[in-house]
Amino acid sequence: MPTLLRIDSSSRSEGSHSSKLADRAEADWRHAHPQGTVISRHVGHDPLPVLSQETINGFFSPQEGMNDELRKATALSDQLIDELQSADTLLLAVPIYNFSVPASLKCWIDQITRIGHTFAYVDGAFQGLVQTRRAIVICAYGADGYLDGGDLEAANFLEPYLRFLLAFLGIEEVQIVSVQATTADDVTVSENLSKAEAELESITG
Repeated sequence: MPTLLRIDSSSRSEGSHSSKLADRAEADWRHAHPQGTVISRHVGHDPLPVLSQETINGFFSPQEGMNDELRKATALSDQLIDELQSADTLLLAVPIYNFSVPASLKCWIDQITRIGHTFAYVDGAFQGLVQTRRAIVICAYGADGYLDGGDLEAANFLEPYLRFLLAFLGIEEVQIVSVQATTADDVTVSENLSKAEAELESITG
């Protein structure tokens, strides 16, 4: 059965353009997969903890060295990785915060980027272990100029980071849909959202 894992990371409870576009993407996916399952996490509203010393110890402990304390410290990571590995498609809704990902999403990334579980180091090279077939990443930029040689392209650490990370973990098909100038006038925002929605419709399914 097809499974979609949706991760929202905007801190906004209202007016989130990344979440609005993710709603559209999810609706299109549900239409294409009426028997499918959707797993949703809104890490912007329900934040995950930052990594602790105990969690890091658990990440780097061999299985035979795991005790109850370490298993408890890595239980959330285990759950989040299970969700990711069960999904055919990962849907990320990501606004740019200070030129990169929101802290809420970084906490999720830190919990699921785990040696021996989502990546390995074999014969001097990294190898992705994530079974998810593809990722649809929605990037929302408040200003214009982050893409296509714009004035702020050098400050766009959002899309390049996510594209590299997902490929590093083994997700070979990464499709990114961006909307810029979300703080512009209403007409501009509406036009830009419509373009992004049309792009999503063409790739979701």
